[in-house]
Amino acid sequence: MNADEWREIVELRQSGESISGIATRLKVSRNTVRRALEFEAPPRDHRPRSGSSADALRPRIAAALDADPDVTVAQLHRELEWSGSRNTLASAVRRIKEERSPRTSGTRTSSSTRLFSATDIPLFSTSFVGRSEELHTIRVLLGDSRLVTVAGPGGIGKTRLAAEAATAYRRAFSDGIRFVELASLRSESLLPQTILDALRFDERDAGDRSATESLLESVRNKHLLLVLDNCEHLVSACAELISLILRNTEHVKILVTSREVLSIPDEHVHVLEPLSTTDHRDPGRAGAAIELFENRASAALSGFAITDSSRDAVRRVCTQLDGMPLAIELACARLTALSVDDLAERLDDRLSLLTTGNRGGPSRHRSLHATVEWSYDLCTTQEQVLWARLSVFSEGFDLAMAESICAGTPVDAASILDTLAGLIGKSVLQRTTSEGRVRFKMLETIRHFGASKLSDDEKVELRVAHLRWCAELVQTARRSWTGADQERASTRLRENRANLRSALQTALTDRNHETLHLASSLVATWFLWSSAFSVREHRMWVTEFLARDDLAEDVVPKLYATLGVLQTMQGDRVEAVRTLDTAARRARELGDDATLAFALQTQGLNTYLGGDFEAGERNLSAALALYERLPGITDLMWTAHVEMGMLCSSNGENDRAAAHFEFVHAQASATGEQWMLSYAVYGLGLVALVRGRHDEAITLAIEALALKRAFDDTVGATLVTDLLAWAEAAAGSGERAAVLLGAASSMWDSFGMQLYGSQHWVRRREVYESRARTSLGDTVYSASHRHGSTLSMAELIAYALDEEHSDGPVPSSYLVAGLSPREMDIAQCVAEGLTNKEIADRLVLSVRTVEGHVAHVLRKLGVARRHQVAAALATSPSCRV
Repeated sequence: MNADEWREIVELRQSGESISGIATRLKVSRNTVRRALEFEAPPRDHRPRSGSSADALRPRIAAALDADPDVTVAQLHRELEWSGSRNTLASAVRRIKEERSPRTSGTRTSSSTRLFSATDIPLFSTSFVGRSEELHTIRVLLGDSRLVTVAGPGGIGKTRLAAEAATAYRRAFSDGIRFVELASLRSESLLPQTILDALRFDERDAGDRSATESLLESVRNKHLLLVLDNCEHLVSACAELISLILRNTEHVKILVTSREVLSIPDEHVHVLEPLSTTDHRDPGRAGAAIELFENRASAALSGFAITDSSRDAVRRVCTQLDGMPLAIELACARLTALSVDDLAERLDDRLSLLTTGNRGGPSRHRSLHATVEWSYDLCTTQEQVLWARLSVFSEGFDLAMAESICAGTPVDAASILDTLAGLIGKSVLQRTTSEGRVRFKMLETIRHFGASKLSDDEKVELRVAHLRWCAELVQTARRSWTGADQERASTRLRENRANLRSALQTALTDRNHETLHLASSLVATWFLWSSAFSVREHRMWVTEFLARDDLAEDVVPKLYATLGVLQTMQGDRVEAVRTLDTAARRARELGDDATLAFALQTQGLNTYLGGDFEAGERNLSAALALYERLPGITDLMWTAHVEMGMLCSSNGENDRAAAHFEFVHAQASATGEQWMLSYAVYGLGLVALVRGRHDEAITLAIEALALKRAFDDTVGATLVTDLLAWAEAAAGSGERAAVLLGAASSMWDSFGMQLYGSQHWVRRREVYESRARTSLGDTVYSASHRHGSTLSMAELIAYALDEEHSDGPVPSSYLVAGLSPREMDIAQCVAEGLTNKEIADRLVLSVRTVEGHVAHVLRKLGVARRHQVAAALATSPSCRV
């Protein structure tokens, strides 16, 4: 117990609070409260009114400490055969250590200058939800460094997390915690005095000292945690003062909350992320955002609970609000007048809807608009302008995109990078990295606010620029689609999926001929279903554009041809016939041989899958003949060869089939192309299966599936999965075949009919399905098939490639000999040779707490001395640290 805790307990007791109530409020035991009330003054400088029964043991305790300064109370309890209370013994040990400590003579401040009053940690009437992992992270960071900044946008929960951390870790700081709220402070010159006032000294220092000098002198020898809340509007002054404190003290640690980082060398930044709607450890469970919603909704509306009928609406609300705690709390306040479904429907206008909430909270948190406005006011003019312009992007962008679309007075292209950095520092933007690429994103609430700062003309201009950029992105992908840059092009399409959707929607609503032409040409790109959209979504966009009567004449046959291939893949054979006939007719009228070839090719695939092999080969041959005369249509020519190979394989012409697949394999390999290569490898596996070379078929199918990883080609991955299942069944691996068949069947259902709705392909599958069922029996087969149907694409590929059980990093909290995660952390520190004091500093615990944990570790590991812990961990049969 430190002086601050003692004063809190006494003040609460004097106000009439019960012992049980004090214990609950301060999160301490009732015995701790009772012991505190036995003291007449802070316990460090005064003894209890009655003497200690352990005083007779003082010489023996002192001798034991001489022999082993780190000996634990538990060990002394055993070695001294003490029959009294362990707490009494611990008090005696602590007093002896304090008497020996150099800090008690000379360097220790007198009682007259010790910190007074409560810690000023804000109290909250609501429960703390969803941030337990972040709380642990703050503990680790405070253990490793002296300055930690919790950064994030307004309303993300920085203050609440800092308050919980201060409350949870207060015992680790013998001079207590000081929580200083800076949001209302507007003068940088008053910052040192404000913090000095928050320290609440009994006697003031000499008047000839500045506030900064007095502050530094007052904390010079303290073991203190200083929490500075809401520093963003005073960030330069805070950075300068904090640097001074860190240079002039040894044991003061500082926890900062701010929308903008301090950017000083000593700073360790923890960016607070929004709450998730799902549990990352178990995606099937609700995440912290849902938990927070239910908690706050039940407070606003007595008896509220999430039901099966309301769960989807709650998830939709939390998603729309970006998992931002403040926004969720404000939304729940609206449930007195709205149902959850009503709330979800109205949230498109979230900034005006969420204007009421906790009237007792700070003014900047009483509405969502006020919260974001606070951040906006902290930005420079350039940052405000760029913030507004960046709202044109959906779900992320990179530096080149911002420079291309958003540059213009007063933010030219050369200053975009620095301005972006400023917005990141102020938590307006979030920075993400993937495979070495850096992208930025805004929370939707912040994006909506930025958009509200644009004039109507600015919005139109930005949307057109954005659409032009998206059209060029797709054109670049077309040019790269048969070369070594294909994978990168696919990734760019995939990561900008939301931007493409936004651009297409703009074109459909703006009624502008230029944007309509750009967008319809974009949608007509035949392979977008493999990277940018799903088959269903690509079909939806093509259909919407074809419904327009003001399209450019040359793009219409391309759209029909693309729609025909999407219908064919979904097994919608009758509709595909009509669509492809229209595409071919329109292409002939315009003299567009490239689109005609595409339409003929897809007609060949459609009729072949329908069982008319002769008509299918005729159309495919006609398409290949046209492609031979047309330069620059390599991608579609290769697909025609693969489709002809599939037809020949079904027709029993294995040599012809292999020749078509080998042609594509050689061509794609030579250019570094990967996507059509995966189909060629698949085709060679299909030929191997028909020829009875089952192991070769398995190897080739696995190779093809691995190549699919770089693309969102659900259709191709599903086709390959079926082949792998057939080969496994033919090779006698019934259980793997059943799992793979279940996965393939589920994936076919996700976008269309089984095996393109082709009866002869379905009958082919039934042969191998029957083999697997016979080898396993109905019960095992059905169970394995059901398991396969639950696998995601990533899980399926991992299963197919035998990566399910790959060894990954094992968390340090892996349980050993019954140790709890905290005890495991303590044990590792002991094994490193750290003293209890060093462990307490690293883990942000009190020394007394560490002593107790060490005693438990020694007992559970069955050892008597600290130096034996490392060996016990190393030899434990369950140890994997």
